[in-house]
Amino acid sequence: MKIVVIGGSGLIGTKLVGILGAQGHQAVPASPKTGVNTLTGEGVADALTGAQVVVDVSNSPSFEDAAVLEFFQTSTRTLLAGALDAGVGHYVALSIVGSDRIRDSGYMRAKAAQEQLIVESEIPYSVVHATQFFEFLQGIIDAGTDGDTVHLAPVLIQPMAGDDVAAAVAEVAVGTPVNGVVEIAGPEQFRLDELGRSVLAGQHDPRPVVADPDARYFGAKLGERSLVPADGARLAATNLDDWRTRAKRGA
Repeated sequence: MKIVVIGGSGLIGTKLVGILGAQGHQAVPASPKTGVNTLTGEGVADALTGAQVVVDVSNSPSFEDAAVLEFFQTSTRTLLAGALDAGVGHYVALSIVGSDRIRDSGYMRAKAAQEQLIVESEIPYSVVHATQFFEFLQGIIDAGTDGDTVHLAPVLIQPMAGDDVAAAVAEVAVGTPVNGVVEIAGPEQFRLDELGRSVLAGQHDPRPVVADPDARYFGAKLGERSLVPADGARLAATNLDDWRTRAKRGA
């Protein structure tokens, strides 16, 4: 089966192409690096010719509110039009748990707009909502740093490994379109502030972490369960300690 992976040169895309290829599929990485530009349309038609599935795991180069909205809307419209012309039978997009409820985040609003375009298209689809990746925890901590202190809201978070994200997206991609959302998450829940302390302690980083209910998460105010999935989510196998061990080994 020919599966085109949009954003196939990124963290999840690279892993996804490897998984699908090992399963015997023709996994085609598509990104500006391979001559496919979803903003201009360059290379899209050629890349999608003969594809049965399109998987979009791309991300905006800018997180500024207007820029990220423009990226996801323009890119998704281009891909949907190309997929429709190519007769693609399954359109898969990776999104984020909380995209439908963290409305004061420009990034989340952009992801919600992307999802809406997919839902309104004629193409059978599956949207995968993933929780935050272990690989991005450092970025969350750094974003919450003010001076020498880290401010994190004491809300629930259920992160997962990038390898598990890619494996789950691959499973969805080769399956029947659900015409809805599939939620995936890690096996453990933490308080965000406690997780931040654990991460910094493991790095011997002396920055103190303050449990601050008013702390913003990339500009958004969080509720208790903003970052965790609903009941029934597919839970990955890799816990935080296992991921740390693999990361230290460079696996």
